Amino acid sequence: MCEDTLEEECQRRNLLMIEPYTAVALQTPHHNCQTPQDWDKNIETICEAMDAAIWMAALQYPVKLVTLGEAAIQTFADSRLGFDHAVAANEWFNEFPGPELDQLRKKAQEHRTFIAGQCRARDSKLHPDRYFNIAFILDPEGEVIHRYHKNQVYRNEHSTTPHDIWDSFTKRYGSDLNAFFPVADTAIGKIGTLICMDRSYPETARGLAMNGAELLYMPSYPEPWVGMGWYEIHNRSRALDNTCYVVAPNCGAWYLNRDSKVPMDVFGGKTQIVDYMGKVLADHQAGDYSFVSAIIDIEALRYYRANAYFGNWMKDLRVEVYRTIYEEPIYPKNLWMDEPPQARPVRDKHLRESIRRLQERGVYTPPAHGRGRDDLGVDVPGGAQPPVPAKEKP
Repeated sequence: MCEDTLEEECQRRNLLMIEPYTAVALQTPHHNCQTPQDWDKNIETICEAMDAAIWMAALQYPVKLVTLGEAAIQTFADSRLGFDHAVAANEWFNEFPGPELDQLRKKAQEHRTFIAGQCRARDSKLHPDRYFNIAFILDPEGEVIHRYHKNQVYRNEHSTTPHDIWDSFTKRYGSDLNAFFPVADTAIGKIGTLICMDRSYPETARGLAMNGAELLYMPSYPEPWVGMGWYEIHNRSRALDNTCYVVAPNCGAWYLNRDSKVPMDVFGGKTQIVDYMGKVLADHQAGDYSFVSAIIDIEALRYYRANAYFGNWMKDLRVEVYRTIYEEPIYPKNLWMDEPPQARPVRDKHLRESIRRLQERGVYTPPAHGRGRDDLGVDVPGGAQPPVPAKEKP
C-alpha cells in the first residue's frame, strides 16, 4: 500500500473509530437433552442469563458482545451416547442456521449486541448426511454474519471436520484462509472463532490472526485438563502469541441424565477474558451458573500492533522457515468422504496409525517399556439412535 493510500485508509479508520465496550462470557448449565425439543430449556436459561449479565455488566461500558459456551444449546448428547452419525445428522440436527437460533436472534436485537455461539448442524451444500460443529456470530439485527466449521475434534466427538471431507469442502469453500479460518469484520472489531479442541493446536488461532482477527471467541474445555491449568494456558498463550483479545466462556455444570438430581461440573469453570498481552481481565473459577465481563479496547490493540517492537510477534515472522514443519502430512485427509464418521474404535485405529507414523519418522521415540496401548476404545455397540423422528424436530 503506497503512503498516500495508507494515509487515506488511516483517515477513513479515524471516522470509524471503535469505542471501548464490554464483552460478556456466559457460563450456563446444561439441562439434559433427550430430544431436540429439550434444547428449549437451555435456550431459556441462556436468555435469562444474558438479561442478567448485561444488566450488571453494562454499568461499565455498553455490552456489545455476548458469548456462549460450547454445547450451551444442545449439550453433548451425540458424543456421550455415541449416536450413529448419519441418523443424528438427519433426525437430530438442523440445517444451519436452524430454528434453535431464533430466540438468540431476538435477544441480539433486543440488547443491540453481537452474540457468538456454537451449535452442531448440517451443511447440505457439503454433505446431506453429515453434521458439523459450527461457531456462529449474530449481529445486532439478529442476522448470521459468520460461520466456522470446527477443524479439530477429539476422539469422542463425532462431528465431521473440513479435513475429513477435504475434496468436497475445498470445492465448495476454497482452500484459502477465508475457507478454514474465516473472520467477521464487524463494528466492534475483527472476530475469529474456534471451538474447544481447536485451542489445543496453536495453528488454529494463528490462522485466524493471520486473517486479521483481533478478538478470538474460544469456548470450552473439559476436566480434568481445566484443573491442570491447560485452559488458562491456552487462553493466555493464544492471546499473547497473536496479539488478540480472547473471550473464553466455559460450560456450566451438566445434568447428565434426565433424572439427575444434581448436575456434575464436567468442565471446571475458569470462564475467562484475556487481553492482547496475555493478561487475565476476568476469571470465574467455579463451574457454576455465572458470567464474566471485561472492557475491550480494539483501538488500543491496533495502536499496540502498529507501534510495539516487542510483544507484537507477527510483524517479523520468518514464514519461509516454518513452512518446512508441515511438508509431510500426519493425519489422513478425506477420511470420511465416502462414509460418515465412525464409532470410536474405528477412529482409535486411525489415531494409533498416526502415532506409529510419527514414530517411524523419528518425530516420536517409542517408549522402552512397550510400543503403546492397543485398545481400540469403548463405544456404544452399533451406535445409539437419537430418540426422535425427523418430523418432531423444532
